This record gives sequence, structure tokens and C-alpha cells, in this order.
Amino acid sequence: MALYADNYWRLTRVFGPDRLGPGEYRSSVGDGLDLVLRMDERRPYTLEFTLSYALPDPVSGAPDPSASLRLYRDARLAEVLACHGARRIEDAIGRGAGAEEIVSHRLRMNAFLGKWLEYLEERGHSRFTLRAADDAIARGASGG
Repeated sequence: MALYADNYWRLTRVFGPDRLGPGEYRSSVGDGLDLVLRMDERRPYTLEFTLSYALPDPVSGAPDPSASLRLYRDARLAEVLACHGARRIEDAIGRGAGAEEIVSHRLRMNAFLGKWLEYLEERGHSRFTLRAADDAIARGASGG
């Protein structure tokens, strides 16, 4: 649970998802790797959103890396629901996976998230670089 709590605090500090409405946001820090945060669902106690780069995987066309996240606002925890194109854990490890394999997979996904968030923060991505996707695209087209 400590990993889930660390991911919650890092997500909250870096991106401030509580203040974001539904929709897509982009963060550009001038390194050619724009980050996309898509707020999918806002519920009273949870937020569900996706973090990905604005780069498609050459094989699948899906953003890569990509992580579907759930933030538990009341418990102050964040978990990875799926990485890459898989929407559910069953898509990644199969329906017949045992409990030990499921726990191990979840741990790996959440460790990945922690390391990725640390990297993104070091690169300069933050709540201050996030812009509504329409605004970010318009600014890029106008050179500003």
C-alpha cells in the first residue's frame, strides 16, 4: 500500500488531477515528448484517467507508454488499472492467472508508474505545464 500512497501523492503534487475536468490535457516541456493526460471519469471518491505520451506505438497505434489510473481521493491511494493498450488486467496476463501472478503484475505496473512519474517530474512536466488539449494544439499551430 505504501507504493500506492506514494503514487497518489506524486500524482497529486505533480499534476493536480483533482482540479481537472473531463477532457484531454497536454504537457509540453520542449523535449519533443508531449505528455497527454485524459480525464475519463470523475466520481465523488475516485478519478479515472490515462497518462501517455503523444506518440503512437508503431505496431498497435495506441499511445506508448500509457497507463490507465484510478485515484482514490478518500483513501489517498493511486493504482494502475492497466498499462499500454490493455484496458483490464485480464488482457495483459490472461483470465486463468493465479492470485500470485495478479499481485506480482499489479506491483510491477505500480512500480513502473512511480518511476515514470519521477522521470516526468525531473523532465519538467507539472500541473503548470498542463493545458487543455485544444489550447495546446492551437498554441503549437500559432508558434506560441
